[in-house]
Amino acid sequence: MAPPTPSTQADFSPRYRNFALVLLTLVYAFNFIDRQILVILQEPIKLDMGLTDTQLGLLSGFSFAVVYVTAGIPIAYWADRVNRRNIVATALAVWSGMTALSGLAQNYWHLLLARIGVGLGEAGGSPPSHSMISDYFPPEHRGKALSFYSAGIYVGILFGFAFGGVLAEQFGWRMAFMAVGLPGVALAVVLVMVLKEPIRGRWDDAPSNQEKAEFRETLAFLMRRKSFWFAALGTALMAYASYGNGNFFPSFLYRVHGMGLAEIGYTLALVSGITGAVGTFLGGFFADKFGQKDKRWYLWVPMWGALIHIPLAIFVLITPNVNALIGVLILSNISGAMYLGPCIAISHFLVPAHMRAMTSAILFFVLNMIGLGLGPLATGLMSDAFGVHYGVEGLRYAMLVSACIGGIPVILFYLAAKHLRKDLAMLHEARD
Repeated sequence: MAPPTPSTQADFSPRYRNFALVLLTLVYAFNFIDRQILVILQEPIKLDMGLTDTQLGLLSGFSFAVVYVTAGIPIAYWADRVNRRNIVATALAVWSGMTALSGLAQNYWHLLLARIGVGLGEAGGSPPSHSMISDYFPPEHRGKALSFYSAGIYVGILFGFAFGGVLAEQFGWRMAFMAVGLPGVALAVVLVMVLKEPIRGRWDDAPSNQEKAEFRETLAFLMRRKSFWFAALGTALMAYASYGNGNFFPSFLYRVHGMGLAEIGYTLALVSGITGAVGTFLGGFFADKFGQKDKRWYLWVPMWGALIHIPLAIFVLITPNVNALIGVLILSNISGAMYLGPCIAISHFLVPAHMRAMTSAILFFVLNMIGLGLGPLATGLMSDAFGVHYGVEGLRYAMLVSACIGGIPVILFYLAAKHLRKDLAMLHEARD
């Protein structure tokens, strides 16, 4: 089937733009349902297959991240050149199908290969979607739009936790994988039928019909933008703490606080899912609101969010009171989720339109290698090491170390804001 010609600017009413954003956000939610379902299923899988926390960290983090970020670069290269909607739809079908196949795994290596397949598919989701959203929405609404999209993370977490825990207790972990994977294949068909491809660079001073940027060209362009790299490292270390502790949080509640899987699923679905989405949207809302006068707010908002988040996250891990834990976790999740949308938006402000998908891929390469790749693996390694002397409390101490590392982004976001005006001026000079 030949890709459709991009629609003209007049074709996109505000209603359709919002519909397209909701649809892409739903795809991203499926991305995280399929990614996070393993997190709620870790304990029964660990018991069934006799795994260590280090192996769980490899499954939910490093092995997934290596494939995810490696495939993300060439996929973003295509997304800057060809129909982005078709890439997203194909990626959705692949990662959903591989999630369903995870339920057939007979040993650790089968499951590892299936999760690598999920990572390969998910690599084609966000960079093309980011690029499309930046072409659907004008610059003054880009932070809110990208934050709304990023809230799909927490919608996925909500449904992954809610259904994963119940399905695992009622039907076993294998059926849980199949039940959440197969609907994504159907959604991929819907995506091809109803989503329109926007004109690339439609809101820029000049539409991007020029020769498409190579990876080397985009990387060389970004190498001269210090604000991008400070922001990328800031997002990566925020993600390190988020994935490192988030991927083991169900296990923490199960082992340390004695909660059941269904109870954990319901609790984290409501708390982490809803509050994470609220925090992500608020990050974009405040960045757009204050960033109209000063673009540095796109970095100051994540900086203040990280600063508020750290003491709250530490309290969550040390309190013995489950009710207090849940209450403070609400505030911790809101403040800790305010970074992603603004950082994606400022990355797109720093580059021409034809480099946006590749820029998102580079940003997510840094974010996921450090955050998703090292976060769960390092936490799992520390948990196994501390567990030798402290038993189940070893997981608590490992998560405290990861939470403290989440304080470093405060400095990195501050440094990114310090260099931002100079980097934006360089872009305007290049256009002139």
